[in-house]
Amino acid sequence: MARREKYTTQPELSPADHDRIVRMAWEDRTSFDAIERQFGLSNGQVIALMRRLLHRAAFVRWRKRTAGRHTKHDQLRGFEFGRFRAPSQRGD
Repeated sequence: MARREKYTTQPELSPADHDRIVRMAWEDRTSFDAIERQFGLSNGQVIALMRRLLHRAAFVRWRKRTAGRHTKHDQLRGFEFGRFRAPSQRGD
């Protein structure tokens, strides 16, 4: 039971934060570690949040997509992935 509590106690987040976390979690190149650094949510807390915010079918699709994906974990990523920058971002 203590393990379950660990994932359910989350910092106070605004609806805008929830939206940003969902978008980051769906992105292939954004790691769970980046979400943790920015919002203080562990991998398990992100999963719990996604389960709560998404429809069941969307959550199942997301879990299939992220399960075992190397780019979602900083330690499993190789240096060749690096940081992604969209073509529309300024190079300054």
